[in-house]
Amino acid sequence: MAQEPEVATVSEKGQIVIPQSLRKELGIKPRMKFVVFGRGDTVIMKRLELPDVRKEWEKIFKVMDKKGLKLSEREVLDEVTAVRRGSRRNK
Repeated sequence: MAQEPEVATVSEKGQIVIPQSLRKELGIKPRMKFVVFGRGDTVIMKRLELPDVRKEWEKIFKVMDKKGLKLSEREVLDEVTAVRRGSRRNK
């Protein structure tokens, strides 16, 4: 952690620039996402770790392949639509 605290200022748009030394130290890159918590006069930011969706789908397909399951694109789209409507067919 940085040796000395640094000062940041809130812009008119509510933006705060994280000091460069902290960005380097914490590996913060442009477009990274954060969850922000606030209580009293304290604000806490935690880097949001999003899963790699492509890897998640690969795992799902491997399980399906092992079980010999085959779904058409139409079946997948129908199921997604049903779930979004709250009326899954095969609960």
